[in-house]
Amino acid sequence: MATETLHAWSKRLSPLSGLLLISALTALAIWASSIPWLAGLGLGALTLAILFGILVGNTLYPWLQPICHSGVQLVKQYLLRLGIILYGFRLTFQQIADVGATGIIIDALMLTTTFLLACWIGKKFGIDSQTNMLIGAGSSICGAAAVLATEPLLKADASKVAVAVSTVVVFGTLAIFAYPWLYQLNAHMQWLSFTQETFGIYTGSTLHEVAQVVATGHAIGPDAENAAVITKMIRVMMLAPFLLLLSSYIRRGSDANKADRSAITIPWFAVLLIAVAGLNSCQLISVALVQHLITIDTWVLAMAMSALGLTTHISAVHQAGIKPILLATLLFIWLLVGGAAINQLVQHPH
Repeated sequence: MATETLHAWSKRLSPLSGLLLISALTALAIWASSIPWLAGLGLGALTLAILFGILVGNTLYPWLQPICHSGVQLVKQYLLRLGIILYGFRLTFQQIADVGATGIIIDALMLTTTFLLACWIGKKFGIDSQTNMLIGAGSSICGAAAVLATEPLLKADASKVAVAVSTVVVFGTLAIFAYPWLYQLNAHMQWLSFTQETFGIYTGSTLHEVAQVVATGHAIGPDAENAAVITKMIRVMMLAPFLLLLSSYIRRGSDANKADRSAITIPWFAVLLIAVAGLNSCQLISVALVQHLITIDTWVLAMAMSALGLTTHISAVHQAGIKPILLATLLFIWLLVGGAAINQLVQHPH
């Protein structure tokens, strides 16, 4: 009887206990992201949240899981989509006008080529398509946020998502140090005709995370930082149409029965992301309120990352092997070299 009562209480406490655990990890991640040397490395709240989540998930969480599981699953299923929708408050259609057609064309080319390259190389390596697409989305659009947004469409395991996010962390952090050095080297050698502003566009169109773009642009100069951030935000806005196209592709390629095929497969959170960005573009909401909503969104996405980390087992990530890292390495080289070539061709067609 006592055991049954304890089990009943654990079921009742599970949602609340899981939310409290995730809230604590999220608060720690957001606090840590404000530490200057961590911020300088481009380690934002989302990246730190998954790292803390993985740490706890592989040490304490196996004992806490019975009383936390349903709360953690609740965050993974619902708060993730809410976070992607609220991400629209960081975007405006006016940002597109600021950079112009050149930035849009470069972003579209980089997104398309990088994602298709990920799928093609991954297939050659014998990597499963879910891992290919997750790594491709993270490299081609906006890092961890893109990986998280793609996961509901693919219904991928937490370990595959963690592998994709880890590649964003490794190569994005490497780029923070490499890009300013390359800018100075190119300024000295005059290999490519980059100004500070056009190098900022190159940075925004090829670097993984928004936080990494900010850190890199800031290290180069104010003109580079402004151009990099605007170009990056346009690339982030391409997440919604990317999700719609990917959803359509997955639906067409599935071997599901007619009942499944007739079901609505449009990722509505992607449509709502565009709608929120449109609302934000109209400037009907005060700047102060928008800032509060962005803060809430950071918390929501960081909570989703913490939940993902808690359910990620290092053994499963280890089993993924060297191939996903090799794929991410080749994509990083493409972003670095191919991105420079595309930027030069579009910015200086003659």
